[in-house]
Amino acid sequence: MTTFAGIGMPLLVVALTFLTVMASENDNGGWQFPDEQRVGYEGPCTVERVDGSTLTREQFLNEYAYTKPVIIFNVDNDVFKLRTEKDTMLAEWAHADVTLNSANTYSYTRVPTKFKEYLNLHLKPQSLDTLGNETLYLFGDIDQTLWKPLLSEYKLPKWTLPNYDPALSFGIAASGTGVPFHFHGPGFAEVIHGSKRWFLQPYEDQPSFNPDKSTLDWYINDYPHIAPEKKPLECLMKSGEVIYFPDKWWHATLNAETSVFISTFLSPSIKSRKNEL
Repeated sequence: MTTFAGIGMPLLVVALTFLTVMASENDNGGWQFPDEQRVGYEGPCTVERVDGSTLTREQFLNEYAYTKPVIIFNVDNDVFKLRTEKDTMLAEWAHADVTLNSANTYSYTRVPTKFKEYLNLHLKPQSLDTLGNETLYLFGDIDQTLWKPLLSEYKLPKWTLPNYDPALSFGIAASGTGVPFHFHGPGFAEVIHGSKRWFLQPYEDQPSFNPDKSTLDWYINDYPHIAPEKKPLECLMKSGEVIYFPDKWWHATLNAETSVFISTFLSPSIKSRKNEL
C-alpha cells in the first residue's frame, strides 16, 4: 500500500485532518494508485462557491475579480477530461518533452525529461522526509507549441479581466504534493481529475511558512497550531471546479490525491502595457 514516509500512526490519528481512504470506484481517469491515500480530503471550505451556470461576467467583475477568491462549480470540460485520462495520454504523449519544476516557493530547479519518464520515475506521493525544493513536479513550464493539440481542447474560463491575456499551464501530481505559499498575478485553476486543497490569504496578511519545505509538511506540522481566526481561507476542489484568485493573493496547494489540473494565468495585454507607457 502507498504510504507517506515519516508519518506515524499517532500523528495520523491525532494531528491529522489527514484522511486515509481506500481507492474508490472512480479511479480518476486511471491516475489513482492502488490503495492510494488521500490527504486533506476532509476539512472546511471557507472560500465562497458559486454556480458557473448562473455566474455572469458582470457579477464576476463586481464581486470577485479584484477583491477575493471564488470557487466556480458546474464547469464543463468533458472533452479535455477524456483527453487527459492516463491511458490516452500515454498513447499520445509518452515521448513528448516536459520540464519539471521543484515544488517550492521559488521553483529554482528545472529538469527536462520525457512525459513517460515523469510518470515512471517522479510521479509518487510526497514524503515528509523530502523538501519541496527536492520534489520534482510537472507544472509551470510547458511548450505551448508542442502541447497545442491537447491545450486547444481546453475551454478557457468564460470570466476574465479586461485587457488581460490568458496563458495555460498544465500539470499532473501525486497525493500529498503541492506548492507552498507564493503569489503572482491573477488567474484560474481547474481540477480535471482528482482533488486539490487550496489555502489562500490576502497579500497584506503574509502566512508563516518555510519556502523550501513541502505543503504537506506545513499542513501536518504547522497548520493544526494556527488559531482558528488566523487560518487561511481554504477549500477542497474536485473535478469540474475552477478557483479564481485575484492579483497578489498568497496561495498554497495540496493535492489530496493524484490529480490532473490546468491553470489560466492572466497577464496585462501587450496593448494595455503600451498604453501605460
